[in-house]
Amino acid sequence: MIEINRAKADGIVERELLAQLRERGEETNAIVTQRVTEILATVKQNGDAALFDYTKRFDGVELECLEVPREEINDALTNADSRFTDALLNALENISNFHNRQKHQSFIDARPDGTILGQRVRGLKRVGLYVPGGRAAYPSSVLMNAVPAKIAGVEELIMVTPPSKNGKANPDILAAAAIAGVDRVFLVGGAQAVAALTYGTESIPKVDKIVGPGNIYVATAKRLVYGNVDIDMIAGPSEILVLADSTADPAYLAADLMSQAEHDPLAASILLTTDENIAEQTLAEVERQMQKLSRKDIIEKSLKDCGAVIVCRSLDEMVDIANEIAPEHIELMVENPMGLLGRIDNAGSIFLGKYSPEPLGDYYAGPNHVLPTSGTARFFSPLSVDSFVKRSSFISYTREALAEACGDITVIAEREGLTAHANSITVRFEKE
Repeated sequence: MIEINRAKADGIVERELLAQLRERGEETNAIVTQRVTEILATVKQNGDAALFDYTKRFDGVELECLEVPREEINDALTNADSRFTDALLNALENISNFHNRQKHQSFIDARPDGTILGQRVRGLKRVGLYVPGGRAAYPSSVLMNAVPAKIAGVEELIMVTPPSKNGKANPDILAAAAIAGVDRVFLVGGAQAVAALTYGTESIPKVDKIVGPGNIYVATAKRLVYGNVDIDMIAGPSEILVLADSTADPAYLAADLMSQAEHDPLAASILLTTDENIAEQTLAEVERQMQKLSRKDIIEKSLKDCGAVIVCRSLDEMVDIANEIAPEHIELMVENPMGLLGRIDNAGSIFLGKYSPEPLGDYYAGPNHVLPTSGTARFFSPLSVDSFVKRSSFISYTREALAEACGDITVIAEREGLTAHANSITVRFEKE
């Protein structure tokens, strides 16, 4: 299934792994881009009519109305299994507690000379949340996207999700939407949903930002509309990197690698270890545990095509490779994970120790599970409250304060050749 590789001084093993990951993460596809471009233009021109048509063509459902009635959303929560809703509520509390600590306040800096400077922090007016349907329906993603938006002060949260074959939304998705405070829900999916949120239709209001996961058509649509609206990120296939020393439990390592592999045949599950016995035992555990898992075929293909095990010569070498990969998720399954934390510079989310497996972050602990992928953790951050706010600065100078700054401003403006800038300052003092 996976061959065990050994790191070498020339770094060729690591370079090959990085090349494989970057190639896997590329989302460019000329045919998909052309189709998505056509869908965006059609929805922009024809509005709801295009949405009804695409829903019939792509989802096999003929709808009479795009919006899900509020009563249906509330009923989904009422009728949901109590154990499921209790779990969602407990997760909601943890996610809310974590994201409330991210809030930033507006500020005013009033100076003795009468100058007033400051910054206003406000939530976006309207945000669109894309939620996949069918087998890829994830209520946890509703919470992870909606909670920070609400905490940020977003005025209206619009959710779009494709209909099931019965013409209804997935009830688990609706229950999560009710719990998270989603304001309106519409039955539309794919690139056409992104178009509707971007341009607006007769039924769906246009938004300021689009967040949420989707397939290559959704990701491509988000990339193409960026600039008309903001987006969260262009997410590639999921990935996990596990760093393990001789104290790690192979059964835990195998389970955690497969927890990501089951997402997608393109999901990357990588183990770096300083102990060859751990590597061998982990692969044996993968074979044993995989037999009882429902998505065995996906896991097997994912590990075969995108998985890797590398035996490193030292802990330092593992850390260097990890920072080069910049993974979405990283687990530190080593004797002293907290001592290693400060050395991990590039990662979306970091899991410390044997009792902090990655699914803890997916569902429950509180930090967001919308994370940068494909090496973009070098410069991107997880979804947060900051993702849903905008900042405006403000300036108020007195005549005296402007007079004191006049000389410096005009010197800089004239050096840049922008004499109208300088004139805007000096004209205020010409009558003196």
